[in-house]
Amino acid sequence: MEKLDVFNCSNVFIASFFTDDRGCAHCNREHTLIYILSGKLEITDCGRKTLLHPGDCAFMRRENRMWLQKRASKNKPYRSIVIKFSRNFLKEFYQTINQRDIPSDSKREKVSLMKFPPNRPDVRTLFESLVPYFDEDRQPDEDMLRMKMNEGLRIILETDVNLYASLFDFVDPWKIDIVDFMENNYMNELSMEEMAYFTGRSLATFKRDFKKVSELTPQKWLIRRRLEAARDLIIKGSQKVSEICYDVGFKNLSHFSKLYKEMYGIAPTLFKV
Repeated sequence: MEKLDVFNCSNVFIASFFTDDRGCAHCNREHTLIYILSGKLEITDCGRKTLLHPGDCAFMRRENRMWLQKRASKNKPYRSIVIKFSRNFLKEFYQTINQRDIPSDSKREKVSLMKFPPNRPDVRTLFESLVPYFDEDRQPDEDMLRMKMNEGLRIILETDVNLYASLFDFVDPWKIDIVDFMENNYMNELSMEEMAYFTGRSLATFKRDFKKVSELTPQKWLIRRRLEAARDLIIKGSQKVSEICYDVGFKNLSHFSKLYKEMYGIAPTLFKV
């Protein structure tokens, strides 16, 4: 049995419920907090495994790919709540911060997963206050959602000052420009030189700056993003695989099929909902 509940604001609350074990590849498009209510979650990130038990909370940085193994216990299902932070929400939050309160020595780390110290009352109080909304299938109002989002951000910032640099990387405009440009143009046939030019950089600067927002090279990022878009379209089932291949930016169907199988373990033509 699987259940997924979602509440939308300028961001998203997601509650997952599984009565059996589930594994999946996961790519964060947004900075994320995850809290385990019951069961266990094993996260594999760059070969490193992190195990989250009930009451554990972790921060997952955006633009990173991980493998999530959700495990139900003998007497309880796997249950978690996720809070995602959109760029727009983070920009609005940043405007409310007193600039003198921002640590001057905050540095963005390449670590894509951070498990919080255990037994934190502030973390437990935040997430357990959300459980009744999902249990009762009751939509909280926008003000309540925003208040909970703010509370989640405060928890992140109080955990590690270096997370200021990760959360608010749009303070240096070029950082957010690269992400936006790639998202809006991943299906287009652009050379590395063109991507650098359109984002106002030299080729060397573009490569250097891109490393600050992704652990992948620009070419690998584009391939992964195209494959993810292709999978979404295949699941919808309204187009032929050959059409999807070209729509997302690939120029060769056999090459697309090979890459798709390498990433998802199945040929795109064999996918079934």
